[in-house]
Formats: sequence, C-alpha cells, structure tokens
Amino acid sequence: MLQIAPSGYWRHAAAQRNPALRCQRAQRDSTLTPHIERVWHANMQVYGADKVWKQMNREGIVVARCTVERLMRRLGLQGVRRGKVVRTTISDGKAPCPLDRVNRVFKADRPNQLWVSHFTYVSTWQGWLYVAFVIDVYARRIVG
Repeated sequence: MLQIAPSGYWRHAAAQRNPALRCQRAQRDSTLTPHIERVWHANMQVYGADKVWKQMNREGIVVARCTVERLMRRLGLQGVRRGKVVRTTISDGKAPCPLDRVNRVFKADRPNQLWVSHFTYVSTWQGWLYVAFVIDVYARRIVG
C-alpha cells in the first residue's frame, strides 16, 4: 500500500486515456521511438546509439544523442560490439563458497605470514592466457 495522492492518480489515469495530456518529453519520446526502431532495423540491427543519432539527423529529424541513447536503452536496442566476448566465470549460486580464513583483513606483521592468490587473464596474439599468482601480503611481492 503506497501513499499516493488521489490527484496524482487521476492525472496519470487521464494521461493514459488522452495522450495529449502527457508531458512534452513523453509526447516527443512516443514520436521518436518509431523512427529509432526504423533506423535500427533498416541498418541490419547493428547500429548503436551514435550511428542511429547521426542517421536521424541526416534525415532531418533533430534529436539529441542522449535522447537516442535513453530511448534505445528503454527499447532494449543496442549495436553490435566488436571483438570477442570473454566469459571467465560462470557463477553458481548453489555452490558452496570457500571459507574466508582471514576475515577480509589482508595485513601481515612479518614475511611469509599470509599468502594470497590472484587469478587473472591476459589477451595475447595466440588467445587468452590465464595466470594465477601467489602473493606475500607483507612484502606485496609475487612468490609463486
């Protein structure tokens, strides 16, 4: 049960019945949405917001780039991204997590008191290289 003023509800209901009562931004969004979808579909669904914006301005439809970005995000439209998508981790919420044996306190008073590991990946010409490091927390140096 939300606390909504009756006048706000009736204003919203009236705008739903009569689109002319909506604010100017909502009215303009509803006129721009078909143009954005048309340009995106006409270009094989690969154009991002920047290219859709440029094409619309070339066609004489004056619109801000941020407006095109916002409406494309709302419509779920996005351009094609170059490069490969690297998926390093597929999380499993049901898998048990390892115990945190240091309670997130990564401090050591002497060398070799606490070692931590770090996993990362690096792009190479041959593909992706996965690397694991063992780091001494006191010295902040790679030991393995």
